[in-house]
Amino acid sequence: MTLIRAIKRRFGIAAPRVAIHTHVPWYWRWLSLAALAGVVVGVGWLTYDLGRQYAGFDNSEARREQARLQDLNAKLEDENTALGREIAAAERQLQIELATHGNLSGQIRNLAEENALLKEDLAFFQTLMASGGEAGGINVNRFRVQPDALPGEYRYSLLIAQSKQRVTDFRGHLQFIVDFEQDGKSEVISIPKGDDQSQAYNLAFKFYQRVEGTFLVPPGAVIKKVQVRVLETGNPAPVSTQTVNLS
Repeated sequence: MTLIRAIKRRFGIAAPRVAIHTHVPWYWRWLSLAALAGVVVGVGWLTYDLGRQYAGFDNSEARREQARLQDLNAKLEDENTALGREIAAAERQLQIELATHGNLSGQIRNLAEENALLKEDLAFFQTLMASGGEAGGINVNRFRVQPDALPGEYRYSLLIAQSKQRVTDFRGHLQFIVDFEQDGKSEVISIPKGDDQSQAYNLAFKFYQRVEGTFLVPPGAVIKKVQVRVLETGNPAPVSTQTVNLS
């Protein structure tokens, strides 16, 4: 009985149904899956792009705007470079004009100082001619001494002339006697010293000679007075002297 029942269940009405399916190769299955994946990606990208456009963002418009901004930036950089060159040229021109102005101002100042000296020279010579002068005499005029740039350095200037009655050339040299105080002690020095053969102190003229120069004293020394002596070659005694007090 058991065997008969088993046969009926297997081949009878109650037996399991048999389904017949068409066999599909594996590569078609993979191709179908790839196509489906492409469709899904395309739909997703389309949805994303439509969403950006709907939200106000357009990729092509953004690229155009970026290109426009790049062109504008390049144009501004070119303009900035050109303006930089113009500014540099203007600065150079301004420096040239300032230098020229400074040179002209310096020349005007020098000419004014020279003009003042010439006026003083003229007044001196007019006075000398009016007085007739001392026969064969040497006169020291406008002797000035003032501190210069360096510590202990002093600048001097003077005008030496001989009267109109003397026509021979004068040759000699200058000597300065400087009285000063340093560290509470009074000292006197002679400039130039006996072994100093500097040409700066030599004199050679017929009518007059303007002399300018500098001399040095120990730094920190306070000059009280300076005497200038005019000595003629071969004569140890000064032919003319003049003294200025500084303090």
